[in-house]
Amino acid sequence: MITPSIATHALTRMYGSQTALDAVTLSVEPGSVYALVGPNGAGKTTLIQLIMNLQPATSGSAQLLGLPSSQIRGAALNRIGYVAESQELPEWMTVEALLDYLRPFYPAWDRELEAQLLRDFALPMKGKLKHLSRGMKMKAAFIGALSYRPALLVLDEPFTGLDPLVRDELIQGLLERIGETTLFLSSHDLAEIESFSSHVGYLAEGRMLFSEEMASLSGRFREVTVTMDGPVTLPANPPADWLQVEVNGAVVRFVHSGFAGDPTERALREVFPSARDLSLDPIPLRAIFLAIAKSQRTHTQSAASHTHSGRTEA
Repeated sequence: MITPSIATHALTRMYGSQTALDAVTLSVEPGSVYALVGPNGAGKTTLIQLIMNLQPATSGSAQLLGLPSSQIRGAALNRIGYVAESQELPEWMTVEALLDYLRPFYPAWDRELEAQLLRDFALPMKGKLKHLSRGMKMKAAFIGALSYRPALLVLDEPFTGLDPLVRDELIQGLLERIGETTLFLSSHDLAEIESFSSHVGYLAEGRMLFSEEMASLSGRFREVTVTMDGPVTLPANPPADWLQVEVNGAVVRFVHSGFAGDPTERALREVFPSARDLSLDPIPLRAIFLAIAKSQRTHTQSAASHTHSGRTEA
């Protein structure tokens, strides 16, 4: 049995009475590129900090490369790389001094790979970190995390605030590591994630709504457009996998989150027997997440409204 690069079971983090992470269970396959996405405040950074042993879990468990997260320290970090948006570097050092400082900590440090990355990223070896742009500092952090060829690289919002050229250069550096290194990253750059991620997980309000292969996710979402010959009649209780249902005249539009090919089309034609036209079109990752986020918000608002109504009546 292959040991997952990352595995969590019912991982939970509470801050007083507030739940930041709610019983998250996931498994990340070795060699995969796993993208963790979700709105701000969803719990992405909390999840990463728990698995990296940067803060304790309230309950549940996490493992990296077969080790409990509580043991991720010292020599265990020789096989794990970590780069975070908020990561601080010793700004009084030059790039050269930083790399000289890091090398002795990692027995597997590859000087040839380091030199290649320095060339690819065009970093000034003598330049002090405090004088470098944020993009250059992130490049230095990437070189420090990639040069010892970690089995697992964890990245927390690595592309936030970077210009497109720097993002492309960093992504290219990651693409060249795919296969030898498992990548686990949180990011808001959905277009870039879609281009190279193999798996994706969606966090909302601390809960993992789904975790699956990117191809599977893309395959089960479709934008449905139904054009009717006469008045539109919707089911009294539309299925849960119909997201963001809109009616405009004789046209019905919604996002279907459970598309399964011909059976789905047949079922829709049974619901809309007088449809003049029915189209089911693939949608990009950004549109998928927007539909999920809006539906989640609507569900939350509806639940809050019912709760408030119930208290009022009581």
